Amino acid sequence: MAALFHVAFPMKNLEATKRFYVEGLGCALGRESNVALTLNLGGHQIVAQMTSEPVEKPRSIYPRHFGLVLTSKEEWQGIVDRAKDQQLSFFKEPNIRFSGSPLEHHTFFLEDPAHNLLEFKHYTHESAIFGEREFSDVGDADEPR
Repeated sequence: MAALFHVAFPMKNLEATKRFYVEGLGCALGRESNVALTLNLGGHQIVAQMTSEPVEKPRSIYPRHFGLVLTSKEEWQGIVDRAKDQQLSFFKEPNIRFSGSPLEHHTFFLEDPAHNLLEFKHYTHESAIFGEREFSDVGDADEPR
């Protein structure tokens, strides 16, 4: 199955959102109106939709975030470096989760202007992306939910 992922998420400020995703992350800008931006994030379609609803700063990465799983450590590091160079807002700095286990992965979280959280990660062992079912660890047990 050849499919692209699509996600829509709220935004409060079109220009700040465009700066974060296009200038900051390097997403290609697709269609644009005064209420929505269509963006290419790693070959997938993400759409920022203007909202009048309040958006709150999250306390935790759970239960909602989205992002990319990078298959090369170099690509992951490139996004880390770009985010730092562009002075994007880190919600969680780069770190290693489940160190030394088959689930080991490098990860960090960014926060966009409307407080949406984006995770970028790279698994040391590609089998952990969908496999390693004998392990029950998913996420950080000590993180509020």
